[in-house]
Order: sequence, then C-alpha cells, then structure tokens
Amino acid sequence: MLRVVVESAKGLPKKKLGTPDPIASVIFKDEKKKTKFVNNEVNPVWNEVLEFDLKGTPLDSSSFLDVVVKDYETIGKDIFLGSTKIPLRDLASGKARSLPFKNVSLASENGQNIGATIDLVVAYDSPANAAPNPSDPQSGDAKVDAGGGGEEGGETVVDGDQSGPGGVSLSPAERGDLRQKLARSQNRRRLVNKPQDFQIRVRIIEARQLSGNNIKPVVKVHVCGQTHRTRLKRGNNPFFDEIFFFNAHMLPSDLFEQNISFRVYNSYSLRADSLMGEFKLDVGYVYDEPAHCVLRKWLLLNDPDDTSSGAKGYLKVSLFVVGVGDEPPVEKSESNDDQDDIESNLLLPAGVTLRWATLSLKVFRAEDIPQMDDAFVQTIKGIFGGDDSKKNLVDPFLEARFAGKKLCTKIIEKNANPEWNQVLNLQVKFPSMCERVKLVVFDWDRLTGNDAVGTTYLNLAKIASSGGEIEGNTGESEVGFLPVFGPCYINLYGSPREFTGLPDPYEDLNFGEGEGVAYRGRILVELSTKLEGKADKAVDDIHSDDILVVQKYQRRRKYCLCAVFHSASMIQEPGEPVQFEVSIGNYGNKLDTTCKPLASTTQYNCAIFDGNHYYYLPWANTKPVVAITSFWEDISHRLDSVNIILYITYRLQSNLEAFKMAMLAKVTDNQLVEVWLKLLDELITDLESFQTPKLEGCSNLTSLDLQIKKLRDNALANIKEAARRMKVEATEIRDTLSELEAWVDKLKQLAEEPQNSMPDVIIWMLRGEKRVAYSRIPAHQILYSTHSEQACGQHCGKTQTIFLQYPMDKSKGLKVPVQVRVNMWLGLSAEEKKFNSFSEGTFSVFAELYENQAQVFGKWGTTGLVGRHKFSDVTGQLKLKQEYFIPPRGWEWESDWFIDPEKALLTEADAGHTEFMDEVFQNETRFPGGEWKAASEPYTDVNGEKSRNPTEFDCPSGWTWEDSWSVDDNRAVDDQGWEYGVTIPPDDKPQSWVPAEKVYHIHRRRRLVRPRKRATLPPGATVEKQNKGNPEGWEFSSLIGWKFHREERSSDTIRRRRWRRKMAPEGRLGPCAIFKLEGALGVDTEDKEKGSKPDATKVFGANTPTVSCSFDKSYVYHLRVYVYQARNLTALDNDSFSDPYAHVSFLHVSKTTEKLKATLNPTWDQTLIFNNIEIYGDPQKIASRPPDVVLEFYDSDQVGKDEQLGRSVCTPMVKLNSDMAQTPRLLWHPIIQRGQKAGEALVAAELILKNKSGDTDLPLVPPKRAENLYMVPQGIRPVVQLTAVEILAWGLRNMKTYQLASVTSPSLVVECGGQRVESAVIKNMKKSPNFPSSVLFIKVLLPKDEMYTPPIVLKVIDHRPFGRKPVVGQCTITSLEEFRCDPYVVVSEGARASKMALMMSAPRKDVSITMEETRPLLEAQHTEKEKETVDWWSKFYASVGDVEKCGPYLKNGYDTLKVYDSELENISEFKGLTDFCNTFKLQRGKNENGDDDPTVVGEFKGAFKVYPLSDDPGVATPPRQFRELPESGPQECLVRIYVVRGIDLQPKDNNGRCDPYIKISVGRNTIEDRDNYLPNTLNPVFGRMFEMTCFLPQDKDLKIAVYDYDMLTRDEKVGETVIDLENRFLSRYNSYCGLPQTYCISGINQWRDQLKPSQILENLARQKGLSKPRTEDNGTSLSFNGKDHTLAQFEDNKEIHQHLGPAHERLCLHVLRTHKLVPEHVETRTLYSSFQPNLSQGRLQMWVDVFPKSIGLPGPPFDITPRKPKKYFLRAVIWNTSDVTLDETSITGENMSDIYVKGWMPGMEEDKQKTDVHYRSLDGEGNFNWRFVFGFDFLPAEQLCLVSKKEHFWSLDNTEFRIPPKMIVQIWDNDKFSLDDYLGTVELDLCKLVAPAKTPEKCSLEMMELEGPHKLQNTKSLFAQQSVRGWWPCHIEEGGKKVLGGKVEMTLEIISEADADERPAGKGRDEPNMNPKLNPPNRPETSFFWFTNPCKTMKFIVWRRFRCLFIGLIILIIVVLFIAILLYSLPNYISMKIVKPLQ
Repeated sequence: MLRVVVESAKGLPKKKLGTPDPIASVIFKDEKKKTKFVNNEVNPVWNEVLEFDLKGTPLDSSSFLDVVVKDYETIGKDIFLGSTKIPLRDLASGKARSLPFKNVSLASENGQNIGATIDLVVAYDSPANAAPNPSDPQSGDAKVDAGGGGEEGGETVVDGDQSGPGGVSLSPAERGDLRQKLARSQNRRRLVNKPQDFQIRVRIIEARQLSGNNIKPVVKVHVCGQTHRTRLKRGNNPFFDEIFFFNAHMLPSDLFEQNISFRVYNSYSLRADSLMGEFKLDVGYVYDEPAHCVLRKWLLLNDPDDTSSGAKGYLKVSLFVVGVGDEPPVEKSESNDDQDDIESNLLLPAGVTLRWATLSLKVFRAEDIPQMDDAFVQTIKGIFGGDDSKKNLVDPFLEARFAGKKLCTKIIEKNANPEWNQVLNLQVKFPSMCERVKLVVFDWDRLTGNDAVGTTYLNLAKIASSGGEIEGNTGESEVGFLPVFGPCYINLYGSPREFTGLPDPYEDLNFGEGEGVAYRGRILVELSTKLEGKADKAVDDIHSDDILVVQKYQRRRKYCLCAVFHSASMIQEPGEPVQFEVSIGNYGNKLDTTCKPLASTTQYNCAIFDGNHYYYLPWANTKPVVAITSFWEDISHRLDSVNIILYITYRLQSNLEAFKMAMLAKVTDNQLVEVWLKLLDELITDLESFQTPKLEGCSNLTSLDLQIKKLRDNALANIKEAARRMKVEATEIRDTLSELEAWVDKLKQLAEEPQNSMPDVIIWMLRGEKRVAYSRIPAHQILYSTHSEQACGQHCGKTQTIFLQYPMDKSKGLKVPVQVRVNMWLGLSAEEKKFNSFSEGTFSVFAELYENQAQVFGKWGTTGLVGRHKFSDVTGQLKLKQEYFIPPRGWEWESDWFIDPEKALLTEADAGHTEFMDEVFQNETRFPGGEWKAASEPYTDVNGEKSRNPTEFDCPSGWTWEDSWSVDDNRAVDDQGWEYGVTIPPDDKPQSWVPAEKVYHIHRRRRLVRPRKRATLPPGATVEKQNKGNPEGWEFSSLIGWKFHREERSSDTIRRRRWRRKMAPEGRLGPCAIFKLEGALGVDTEDKEKGSKPDATKVFGANTPTVSCSFDKSYVYHLRVYVYQARNLTALDNDSFSDPYAHVSFLHVSKTTEKLKATLNPTWDQTLIFNNIEIYGDPQKIASRPPDVVLEFYDSDQVGKDEQLGRSVCTPMVKLNSDMAQTPRLLWHPIIQRGQKAGEALVAAELILKNKSGDTDLPLVPPKRAENLYMVPQGIRPVVQLTAVEILAWGLRNMKTYQLASVTSPSLVVECGGQRVESAVIKNMKKSPNFPSSVLFIKVLLPKDEMYTPPIVLKVIDHRPFGRKPVVGQCTITSLEEFRCDPYVVVSEGARASKMALMMSAPRKDVSITMEETRPLLEAQHTEKEKETVDWWSKFYASVGDVEKCGPYLKNGYDTLKVYDSELENISEFKGLTDFCNTFKLQRGKNENGDDDPTVVGEFKGAFKVYPLSDDPGVATPPRQFRELPESGPQECLVRIYVVRGIDLQPKDNNGRCDPYIKISVGRNTIEDRDNYLPNTLNPVFGRMFEMTCFLPQDKDLKIAVYDYDMLTRDEKVGETVIDLENRFLSRYNSYCGLPQTYCISGINQWRDQLKPSQILENLARQKGLSKPRTEDNGTSLSFNGKDHTLAQFEDNKEIHQHLGPAHERLCLHVLRTHKLVPEHVETRTLYSSFQPNLSQGRLQMWVDVFPKSIGLPGPPFDITPRKPKKYFLRAVIWNTSDVTLDETSITGENMSDIYVKGWMPGMEEDKQKTDVHYRSLDGEGNFNWRFVFGFDFLPAEQLCLVSKKEHFWSLDNTEFRIPPKMIVQIWDNDKFSLDDYLGTVELDLCKLVAPAKTPEKCSLEMMELEGPHKLQNTKSLFAQQSVRGWWPCHIEEGGKKVLGGKVEMTLEIISEADADERPAGKGRDEPNMNPKLNPPNRPETSFFWFTNPCKTMKFIVWRRFRCLFIGLIILIIVVLFIAILLYSLPNYISMKIVKPLQ
C-alpha cells in the first residue's frame, strides 16, 4: 500500500481575474487520485490522504509520483498551475517507511520554476515477501529546476551485471552486439545534405505465437508522423500480407534518426492493456542494409512497459527505404518460406534489443564563457534579488541530450568560469537510434528563455569502435571499445562575441546549426560507458578524488602564434579602412578584457582600386604582422599523429590525381603502370617510415588515446598490406581506382581527432569597427612539432591563400569578401627559436601616435579639432601622449620619436600596372520631385570623398590616355549611367543605390572612367620614383571619413602626421622576440586622474605596438594566364544561354577577358599578360607555394548588374629561370557556384621571375587576334586535327510552344569547334516532324586529345514571320568519345537499314497467305483439352522459375520467355534501342537556382559520327557513314499493348489500398479501361491486351498510365511510363516484336509476327550486307554468314511437340536467335508521377508489339487473361470430443460441460458453423455426428484461397484477399443466461496438415508443434490426400502456457465442385444426409437440457442423486402418518374402551 498525505501548497500564481481554487491530483502508474478543491486561496491547505493499492507487487526503485496542481473550474477543463515529480527510490530500497517532502518546487509545463511549493508525506507498506531491488537502472527525462538538480522518470528494465568502465576492451560477443550501432555512420552512403524525397515501404507478412486466447490482432505501423494499420485478423498466427507506403521529404540525416514503430494490438480488448507487443528500429538501420532493405525478417515483439518479460510473439516484415533514383529490389518468396526458422532469421537478436548502457558524462568545469546579459537586464535582476555585479554577466549550466533523454547540471550564477563537478548518467538502450551526445551550454535567465552559449557534439562513432571497420581483422579482440572520452576540453563556437541587448542575428550558430564564427568558451568533460550497470542518481556530484585526478589534464603550456599578412586583395566593396584580427581562443580577441592586450590586429588601411575590378590593401614592402601568446594543454601527441596521417593522405591524393589525369589523357599502358607503381611505392614507404608517435611518457594521456592509437596502427598496417597485395595481384590497374579512393577516405577518417582541445585560429576582417568576414583555421594545420617534419602542420610557416567568408553566408560563397595570403606559425614558447628559421624579412616594432591639426580661417592649428585630440591613435578617438608610453617588459626604446608618413600613401593606385582606369563619380541632388542640380561635392570617389573634376586630371608622366572620359553604364544603372539613392540622416550619402528613378530619390551619381596605358620606355631608361607629397609628412583629409591623401587640396580641413618610435628587444635576437610583446604601451593618464572609468573596448587593442615585417628586396615577375575555354556553364539569360566573360585576378592585379555572346561553352583562346608584378619574399618559397590565379566568370547583361556564373582557382607554374623548358599544361578546373559545380574551365598559368637585365628572356609574345587580344600560343594550346563530323538529323519531337506560339518551321543549327552548319527547314511539323534531308557534314579542327574536345551544341531555330528566328531549344553534347568511329570499317551498326527501309525498297507485291498444313480433328480436340491445363500464365510462371504454378508446361517442351527486371531500353545488350538514332533533350530557359534543371522543351532525334580526315588534299575522303537511310515519311502501325500485372503500386486510398485501372494514350487516341478496375489491391493482375493504331513518327510516345478509380472524386494518377515506339520500330534489334524460342503454328505459342523467320533472316542479311541464306536437305540445314547450321544441332535434346511448324522456318528462327535480337519478353517498367518525379510509384510488367500495316496482318494475339480460381468444398465431420475441460458445476455439485464445436475458415468468418450442444458431458466426451460444409475458391497454382468480400458494410466493392487455406475448430461450453465459455482451439493448415492421431490416447499437444524439421515430414496436403480422419488436440492458454483443452475427432475431406454435385452432402445432419450418412449421435441418457426435459431431469438428476433421501422421506412420511393417525384415533379408542370396555 502506498499512502500520500497531500498537506499544503504555498505561493500559487494568481489568475488574471481573482484567485485560483486549487485542487491537487497525484498520479502513480496511470492511476490518478484527487483531493477536494479549496476556494479562492493561493496558499491552500488540504491535509488529505490518498491511497494506492499496489496489489502485492513491490515498489520499483524507478517509480515516481506525478503531483499536479490545477485551478478547479466548475464548467470546462481545470487550468494547469504547476507540477512536480517525486522519486520513490528511497522508499523502494527500504531505507525508510515514510518520507516527508517539504517545499518541493512546482514547475510550469515547459519546466520553468513558477515560484510555488507543495508539502507532502509519502508512506509505503511493503508486501511481506518483497525484497528491495537494488540493481534496477532508471531512465527518463530529468527536468532542471531552479536548483539545477535532476530527477528520474521510470522504466523498468532487465537487471544486469555491471561491466567495466568505458574504454575497456570488450569481449567478442559484446563487440558483436554493439557492432551494428557503431559501424553505422562509417559505412552510410554519402547523400547530398538537402531535403529530398524518400519512400519507406513496410510490408507486414504474418505474425506467429502471439499471446492470448481468442484474439483479434491488428498491427499499427508508425513512421515520420504517419500511422497505418492492417486489417483485423483472428487467431494467434494471423496472416496479413499488407504493404504500407510512407512518403517523406526531409534531410537524410533527419530521416535516418526517425523510428519505425510496430505495435500489435488486440482489437477485442477495450482496456488499456490492449497493446500486445511492440518493436522499434530506426530508418537509418534499414538504409544501411544491402540494397537499403530488410527482406522477410522476423521481429521479436516485447512489452514496452516490462522489458524483463520474454517474447510476446513474432512479426514477419519486409522493409524498404527508397531514395531518389533507387529501384526497390524484387521480393522473392521461397517455396519453403513458411517453414523458416524464426530464431535464425530474427532481425535483431533479442539480447541486443534489451541491452542497457549507462553513459556517464562527468562535467568538471568551463572557461571563457562570454557575456550573455546586458547591464539593463542585470539591474532588473538586481530588483528581483539578484546580485548587481557587472563582472560576469552569465549564469551557465550544461545540458546533455542523447536519444531523447535530457539531463542538466546545476546553475552557477554570475560566473564565466564555472566549476560544476557533476556527473550526468544517461541511461540508454543499445543499439540506439542516436549517434551523438549533444552538449549545450545555456545561460540561465530568470525572466526570459535560456540563451544558448554554444553547442558541441560527442560523436559516438568517433569515440567508440566496433572493431568491424578493420578489414581482415587479425583476430585481436581488443580493437573494439565502448564510447569513452577525455578528460579533455571541448571548444564551443558560435556567433561573434559582441554583446548587445538586441536579438542576435547569428543565434542559430550557438545551437550548432552552421559553422560557428567565434570561440565561445570550452568545457572540460569525461565520458565513460558501463554495460548493464546502474547509476543511483541521474545527476550526482563527482568524487573529490576524481577532481584531483583531472587536475593533471589541465596543465597549461605557453604557445606563440605569429601571422604575417602578405597581401589582401579581391576586396569588392571598399569603404571604411580595413584591418585584420587574429585570435586563438580568447587571446587576441579585441573585445575580450580577460587576456592581456596583444599585437593581434593589423594597422587600418584603406583599399585601393586595382585598375580593373577589385580593390586591394597597399602594403607594398611593409607587411603587417600579428603576434599572440596563449596558454593551452600540450596535446602534441594527438596532433602529431593527425598531421602524420594527413601528410601520408595528401601525398597519396596528389599521386592519385596524377593517376586519374594519366587515365584521362589516355597515356600508354606502360606510362600508366609507371604512375601507378610510383603511387603504391610511395604509399608503402610513407606508411613504413612515418609511424604515429609512441604514447609512452606523454602527459595527459586518456583511455581514448590508447584505443585510437591501437585502431590507427591496425588500420594503417592493413592499408600497407593491401597495397603490397595489390602491387602483386592486380591485373587491371584501372579497376584499382575505387580501392585507392577508399584508402584516401579511410586515412581521412583516421585523421579525425575527437579530443582536440586546442581552439581553431580565427582571422576576422574588420571594416571600421564592424566585423565583416572570417576564416577558421584548425590549429594543427599551422602547429610546429619537434617530432618530425611530417608531424608539422601542412601550413606551418608556409604562406597560404585563404578566402574569407561571410558569417552564415546564405549565398554559399558567391561573393568573396577578401582573399588574403598569410604565413602563420604556431608553436610552444619553448620552441620559439625555431620560428627564426621559418621567418622572412626584417621584423620591426614601433609605438605610434598621430598628431592632428585642423584648418581654421586658413591657418593650421589645434583649435578647430572637434572630437579629436591633439595626439591620438589612428582612429582619432583615443587620447595619447608621447611621455606616457612605456615599452613592454623585455623591450627598450631603440631611437627617439620621428615623423614617418604612411608608405601606402606614397604608392599610388596605379603602381605595378601597365593599364589603369581612373574613376570619378559625378553627384547630383534635388528636393523630392524637384530638378536635379549639381551636389555640394559634385565629384567624389567611390566612398563619397571629395575628388577632382575630370578636367583637372592630368595624365601622369610615363602614361598615355587611351580614351576620353566616358560614362560606365555596365553596372546596375539606367541608360544614362545614373544610380539613385535616398540619404538617411546622419549619413550624408545613400547607403544603397538602385537603377530606377523614383520621386522620393534625392541623390544620384554616375561613374565616369578613363583608361590610360603606361608608355613604352626607351631602352636603358629607368622610371623615376616621384616622392610627391608634403615634406613635413602631413596627410590631408576633408571632414568626411578617414581617407587621407598626400597632396593638399583646397577642400581639406584636417591634417595629421604619424609619429613612430622604434623598440628593440633586450638581449634577444631574431624575429621570435616579437612573442614578448604583451600588454598595451600605456594610455593617457589624465583621464585616470579624473577618475573616469575608461571604456575597456576602446583602451584594449587600441594602443598595442605595431609589428611589421619589411622586405628590402622585391622581385619582379611576369604572369601569363592562358584562358582557352569553358564548358557547361549555367544559363542565366532567358534565351537559354549566357554571355560569359572572366575576371582574372592575381594578388593586386586583375584583368578581364573579352565578352562572348550567347554560349554556354565559350572558347576565349586568350592569353592575359601581366607585366612587372612585384612580389616580396624568397622566390624559392613562391615557387613551392605560388599565389593562386582566381578566375571569376560573369554573364554580361545589357541592363542591370552582371551575374556571377562561378569561380575557379588555378595554381600557376613558377619558372625561376627562364631557360626552364617546361611549359604549362591546360587542365580542366571546376567552376564552383554556391558550393556546387557549375561547369569547368580549361586554363593554365605561368609565373616567370624576371632577371635584372629586362624582358629579353621572356617567352615570345603570343600572336594577336585583335588589338590587345593575344591568343593561346602553340605548345600550350591543344594540338588539332582536321576532323569530319557527320550529323544524322532525323527529326524533332514534342516541341513545346515558344512565346505562346507553337513551333511550326524549325531548322537545326549544329555548332562545333567554331564551325556551324544549318539543316533544311521542316515545312510542317504536324504532318512530318522529320528533316527533309537528313545528313549534315562539317569539317572542323578538333583537338587530338579527347580531354580538350569542345562540345557539340545543337540549337533549334524557328523561322517566324517578319524574319524572326528565335532559338527555341538547345542541347549541349559534352563528350564526343562515344561517336568516334573508323570510317573504313563497315560494321553491322554502320549500314543503317531497318525493316522499314527494306519494306520501302522492295517492290510491292500483293500479300498472299498460304496455309501450309491442315490439322486433323483429333489434334484439335487434344488442343482444347490442353488449354485447361496449360495457358499463357503457365509460360510466364515457368519463365520466372515458379515451377509449382506452371503445371505440365515445361514437361511438354514448350518455350519460355525472358522476363526483364527493368525497361527494355535499360538492357545493356540492346544499347537503349538507340542504335539507329539517339534522343537528345532540348532545353530552354534560365535556371535561377542550382536545384532546378532547365525546362525540357522538346527532343531531337539524330546521331553523330566523328572521324579524322587527312590533311593531304590528295587523299580521297573516307566513305560517308550515314547511308541507306529508311524512308522518313509517316507510317501507319498497329500497336498491341500487353499489360500483365502491377507490382507494389503507390496507395491512393485512405485504406492504404488502390483501385487501379489502365489508361493508354498514343497520339490522339486514348483507351481508358475504367470499367475493368481491380478493387483494393496494390499488386493487381491485369492480364489485359489493348490494340491501337498510330502514325509514326508523329505519335511516337506511347503513354501507359495506372489510375486509381474513385466513385465520387476525380480519379488520381498513380504513375505512368512512356515508351518511344519510334526507337522500337527503327532499332536493328527487331524490338518491334520479340523472337520466340520456337516456331509454332498452333497452340498458345502461335507465331504472331507478320513476317516468317525466313523473311526476317533475309532482311537481316540485306541489312548487314551479307549474301542470302541458302537452305538444303528439305530445310534441315542452312548456311548463312559463312557458317553452316543444321536443325539437329539446335533441337537435339529438345522435346518435339505437335505445335511446331516446318523445319526450314524453325531452323531460320534458331539462326536468328544467335544474332542477339530482342527475344520474346516481358519487361518491368517503373511508373513515375509528377508528384514525386524521381521516386518509383510502383512497377508494371508488360510488353509491346508494333506492326506496320503496309506489310500485312500480324498473327493472332496472345490470350493473357488472368487465371480463375477453382471452387472447392471442405467437408468436416465432427464425430466426437474427448478430455474436454469440465467448466461448470451443476446444481448437484458435479463437474460437467455443455459442449459444442464451432468451426470456420479464416477470411470467411461470416460462414461460421457450429454443432448442436452435447449437454451435461460429465467426463469431457461429446458425440455430435455433425457435418460442416465450407465452400471456397482456391488457386491451385498458388496454394492460396481467394476470398472476395466487402471489408465494411459501407464499402462499394468486394476486396480480394489471398489467404492460406486453414480451418479453425474451437470447443465451447454453452451457457443459456451468460456468455459461452471458451474451452480450446486447433488451427489446421490444409496445405500442411498435421497427421491426426488414430486414438484419443495418442493425441497430445506435442503433435501440433511444427518447429523441428523431423516434424515437417508428418504434414501432408489435404488437397493431395483428399480425405483424412482422426483425433486433433485443442489448446487453451493459461498463465502464458498452452494447456490441453480437449480433443476432437473429425473427418476432413476436400472435393471439387464437380464431385460435390455427384456426391452431395448437407450441413449438419440435413438432407441430403449422405456421403457419409450421419446418424443422430448415440449420446448417454444423461445428456439433455434440464429446461425442456422435466421427466429426464427427475430421473437423472433428482432421483439418481437423492433416491435414498426420497425412500427415507417416504418411509418417514408413512411412519409420521401412522403416528399421526395413531395419535388422532387413540383418544377415541381409549374413550370407547372406557365407555364400553367389553366391546
């Protein structure tokens, strides 16, 4: 008994109106008890006792009470106020009899504390026999309350022994159990991570051994929020065979975590316990299986509430996950399928499903949590009792989630470095659906929702191993290990750290969505796993010993990071000055006040225009340097391993690229072998020589380190062995490519380091104060290692090119904010001297400040400085003084303050350019609606700063003007070049511009440009460097912005100059001294004296020393970029093309190629020459890592802004001395747009170091094609050869309208390699869509190398009125390889002839049909009889191998057909039936986003032949390839469509079924077979043949659609398939009518073609150019194509039957079949719908015959009508029963039963029959002599009953079910006034009938158990045996076990309908009572019904039992009467004697 005293509650929240009427309810295990309600009270007192009767079961330790307080409402639902969970663990363990729970907090529905509390007392009386259960693990959702504690929810599970801690080695058995879970993510196929269509198909076949008596089970399947249920069935072994479809459109990663849940319910039961059993698995499990399916597996069902209970039954299912483009596999049912062994075929062994594990996550502490609250919220918190401290505005707690479970640590208020020291025990079941533990650090908010600080994941696949991924396992059991991690820090990344009170636009990054852009702290955690262990608490404190142990993992070492910025270019949007910040963790972050200020930012610089397209930062020879020191754990032993494996990987990758390139370039086999051997040798050498570092002696080693080391060493050894084996064993080296790529993937996987506690280095680009773009660089890539050179990061001390990216960039890198080249080095402070060897240039450190002056009344001074100080930093914001500067420790001043103007201003924008474009913007303003007038500053630069009037621009010396000033209208501007904007104060210029003028626009500007070119210098002359500018070092500016210039202008009002003071290290040498620069240089102390608090963000970072690296020597390079061509660009114009050009940029220079018109495959053939590029740094280092050439492709638009087509990066070849003979090679580089491939560019580049003497050594200038347009020179451009391209332009099909008008007169234009040819115009598309003259010919110069071949572009032009010729469709054929041929070899494919051509060329003759033989009458009768046993379906089943269903068909030697699993077009040997001509899709239109394909607007039918021509004009041209073409005019044909059956159609009705029918259309003819729809089926057997006529080629598309019939609504299309009849007709494979195996002139295989085999063979000979076949010996031998054939060699071992035709024709057919023509077949076509265009909607088995009417009539069609079932009768005579359970007790106390027997066949429950009642059976015997007669339809071929009935009374149609023939017999006890009692049942399978016992004594339950193979021999089919008699046992379930309920004696007999008429028999004992005649049963006299037989009741009940009593009573009555009479007569007698004594 459990008693709960609900005492009182305090502080309940008030309602909006008035106070609540609280009522408390307590819920324990679905039982709910309530208190009374208290009126109008927020502090109610109830003092009520609620009792829960536990019915003798002990209390679980995982039990809990749910306490809910609600506001009582008289009308309507009570309103929820608060709830809590009370754990009963201490009561269950017996520690206490009762426990008080005082002041328990109540929480709202979403878990928030509502500030109210409740008091309860809970008492527990344990049952006498119960012992506490100490090892019962819990699971459940723990909620965090204000205190942060967690409580458990309940679920009872198997008790388990505790195994060792996580990280221990597992036994092989344990490893096997967990292997499926852990190996999953490693072998899941990579799917594109975007939402896509999926279909989950679930087929429920049958269930077995379900528990319960007389049940009606139903299965519910739940997937992705959709539920389907099966029909109700009866019995414990129901057969369902139903398929459900679940469609989903979601991310693959989300789908694979969804559950498939199977639940079996007993529909009879209305109680809550109707759930009989369930099973769950995730979709990902099914997807990981081969072919993404699980076929015919058994699921073990168990009780979800009681996992310790055993199996509740088994469910047999098939599961499929179908993705886009997947074909679901065919499910074949084996003949012995029903006898399969459940145990060996279980989907998951039962042990795994019930495996419990505890993931113990120890959470120690966190660091560097950023501020999350602003001060305003903090003051409000102060009002509410919070501590008003601004120091750490964050209240962190950590939440861990795994597999739907959630636990939280406590909340630590106002602490950015909290120490939780708690362990979270996550109780989970293995295998789990979930693959990663999600850890989120939240900032707790009392008022608002909690904010996420950062999210990270522990991926179980990376911190555990099944051991299964090590191929060729060496038998070591210790390779696999359970999930284990740490102790180790995990870094958090998320949104930038600037804190504002406004909503954070990047908040999603803190939840782990997208790449985090900033470091947001780190957490120290440890994870271990225990199998089947138990945790006392879900959240517990960590033992103090563990906290001490973890101290050693927190030991820090000092690291130094240096980054030298070499260049920043490709800036697209200039504006405010730009600076870069480098940080690692919090160190170096300008916003962080917890670390010392460091020299972590570059100086601010203004971007300069590069003269063409981009802007760059003019650093010249002084490169900015940042130096950062930081403190981290030393994890070099982990990162060294990572870098070594990556080193091996990169070497293998580069060799693999070379190998692929060699294969592409089709080098000779010897050269290919050489490349391949080099690859393998290097790989083996690398694996041998570069071992991963040993772990002995390393500090902070964790268990996972040891396990990963073991795993890596094993895997690397396996790859090495495999490489050695491959070297010896490989036969075809091209086939090894996939294995080599798999090794690369494996190595990359091994290089992943889960325990990487060193944060990434983050580079930020700041424009002004705003963070614009970032890049994250993993620390290991730049880390220096002392272990070996290979253990250093790949970019350590090397210059790398980085494209920064915008945070949360929606356009996926469409625009590049900036490209930087930076050299980074990270190493331990102890190794900092090693940095000296990596550094270049001279490092210098300066303190700097700026002196500011303003001009007032023409005089410069400090009086007019508003908002600026006399001396300040570069921003002018921070006041500085020279006197207060103090050098950092370890540094000293080297010189005095001096004036040092910024070098960048000396460098004019045109430095290093040969061509330059001056730009100036003309500005105008107006009042809204007024006239435009010149603005106050009429001419400005791009940033709005004042500029000169264009007329004032002088041409600098050494330059010449190219052109006059012109308006740049190639931008988003109007036709006069203006762009318009609105100025919003306080700005003085618009922030954004638009090209269209509106009334409200008040500002407009246009860009004026003027190109100039550097004049050529006379030899020997040198350029004078002019040091213009102010001699005193002043820079000038107007008030606007920061942009200063060197020369004073009249408008300037402010000037400044830079003072610098150089510092030198004390006693240190080399560049590594910069790592000592810690702390700021000092600030103005006047502020401090005034006591004002300085703003930390301004002080910090504003005055750190500036470090720069100066190069005293620059090298001049010459760059040539060869842009040859591009292919497959995206169409961005509406005419299906683009107008492409490319911007080519290299460092600070860029150029543009010419613009080409209307092409997606442009050939620029252009060399871009960049002269005199200055690059600082060692040429050797430049050669090893040259800067990238970036090509950005744009589509030029007349109006509006040019759109980007994509970006490609090409690495130039560097030549340090010009006598290097190597020439660059043109290679295809991918063009990337929005992260997707959007074409390829064929480019190369070379960078040549110029020597001092000048340009003499440079390569020759390439030839010019036009002014300033250089071609790609010989030696680099592809070698070309004169090539012939023959085009067979057959016709156009299905052309869609263009601009609302149909295409009527099209012609075809073919472009290839700059050549163009146009076909003749089709006069009338409707009459004849073929081209009048079919063959076109081009001679074109094509590259010899296939790699460089340009595509063929097809354009269809429509000739419209008024000379308009729009392009209405286009197609690009990228590869010409498949069309190349040898023109002198005439193969059979070469001669283009077909049946049609022969037909046209042969002279017309009247067709005469001669009957060659007559058939005797006897044979005709024989054939009729044969039709009953053999039909077309016999042939079909014989062909698919279903021998049981085909009867005597195969024995007769008849032919079979070929059943193809796919479309005929997909059979490789028939080449897609495109041997005559291919079909090319024509496309049109603009595809805006990369997902959508351009629209298909038609088809072109044609073919190509490409072959080389000789350059010698004297050589004769080769023969033409396309000759002997068929007639291209229209042709009338007869089409026969045979539709056999549908397979797995998509359901369209709510019942999960479909009512399919066929709809066929060809041209304008349509046949709708709606009347013959098949109700309620997903696998319809249509068996229909349709005949139609059509004209080819106009009606070439035959569409066969399956529709779902609906009576009231519109019929829905299930799916359709389209067959190209023209291809079938023209193909030389004779696909118009398949060839049978034999030539029959009668029977079911009668010849159906128009031509006989001999005629077809003659046509084939003519088609192939061979001589006619010759026959001899009466047609039994034949010579053809140089071979002799005889009939005997084909028909020797074959059965000769009476249907065969004459020998000559048979032989011709046999010879034809050797020529690989299409055989007689059935093809399986997939149905598709527009609803899910790429997913199969089911399949259709069918075939098509096409016959041209001009040849004559074809043979008779096949009859494929479906088979009809046969009517059978089952006669069951119930003779007797025996040993029936005696269920009743009679009045007289005897045990007895009123027995009757009930029987039915499953599926025909409405035909239940029962016997009469044998009353008062006293010994369990019953006599009946009663006949049951069941009529049923049976399909002998399939061994199934066909039941056709309405599912519900409202159903319109009968549904057909196929059910195994069974009979169920039940014994019942008859009760007149209550429900009858069920006594037992037996289920008999008529196809596998258990042999009965001859006598009741031998009859037992054992004979019904069919589990073993020896038992199966006792079963026989009743259909074969026809009659059987004997005893069968009936069972009943008691306590989960089967018990004998009685025995029944029956005769079972099956007879056909004909026999039933001959030998009739009635039901029961009705007439005709014969076969056999049943006499009334000879029941004992004791059998009667007491109510209707009073006499018998007296005789057998009353007399028999009470006869002694009756006799005694009679005697007694006589005696009593005697005494009574005596007493009555005695006084009279006495008185008589007295009166007359003597008488």
